[in-house]
Amino acid sequence: MLIPVLLFIVGLLCLIKGGDWFVDGATGIARRFKVPELLIGATVVSIGTTLPEVMVSTTSAMTGHGEIAYGNAIGSVICNAALIAAITIAVRPGKVDPKSLRVPVLFFFVAAALYAGVAYTTGYFSRPIGIVLLAMFVAYMVCNVLAMKNAPAPEDDEDEPEKEMSFAKEIGLLILGAALIAVGANLLVDNGTLIAQALGVPESVIALTFVALGTSLPELVTAITSLAKGHGSLSLGNVIGANVFNLVLVSGMSITVSPFSIPQNSTIMGINSSLVMDLPVMFAVMLLLTMPALLKGGRLSRWQGVLLLCIYAAFCAVQFAM
Repeated sequence: MLIPVLLFIVGLLCLIKGGDWFVDGATGIARRFKVPELLIGATVVSIGTTLPEVMVSTTSAMTGHGEIAYGNAIGSVICNAALIAAITIAVRPGKVDPKSLRVPVLFFFVAAALYAGVAYTTGYFSRPIGIVLLAMFVAYMVCNVLAMKNAPAPEDDEDEPEKEMSFAKEIGLLILGAALIAVGANLLVDNGTLIAQALGVPESVIALTFVALGTSLPELVTAITSLAKGHGSLSLGNVIGANVFNLVLVSGMSITVSPFSIPQNSTIMGINSSLVMDLPVMFAVMLLLTMPALLKGGRLSRWQGVLLLCIYAAFCAVQFAM
């Protein structure tokens, strides 16, 4: 048990340093090209922080563990919205640009509706569904590139001195940060799962909670680092963009490589618990996170963060109780 614990700590250190470099590179690029941080967060940063989910879910699907690929996608969405974004909002509520939110929010709910529709009807995610989700990923990236071209230049922060950094260094920090984050998350997931299995935790619960939290650690590290550096919009954009990627890229890749059915593990009132609790909670936390900002001119309130954190705590408690 000593080696997994040591590797767990190494992974944590990789995540912390990787997150620091990743945010510096991303914000540098945003300033250089006069692109709003929320858009950079929803695209470039989201791709980097979603790498662990892509690796874990695709590998799980290929090795016949579709329940981990399925649980990781839904669990990561819930974790991103109800833990990571919740911490960001609870610590430092503020304003975001509603126009920058519309595209990622629209794509998320369209993808989520397709995902839920398949789960509630056939319960089998076939290869054509995976291809449709991957096509949505391409469409999402195209829409964001077009949005970036039309986005107004962000105002310079006079209180924050501009740091001179070459474009090559910004790209280098972004890539190196993403690599450290991916390695760190992989170490945490692998060794954390070994510890959880040693404690007798079921695989489906590990996927929805522990693996989902582990592969969402890049988003958590990015959120905390962004807050510390005063870039809250980057953090929120990253979370929402990552949730889109969890459904259209992570799930799309896993399903296309190896189609799978939704896991048949625990039930609630005789119905698959995923249909009764996991999917409804996914929709609920994303609605709670995004709708107030879209309807109230981009205003985020501390009560949203606190309520989302309570929902996440209850969700985890119920998962382990079952």
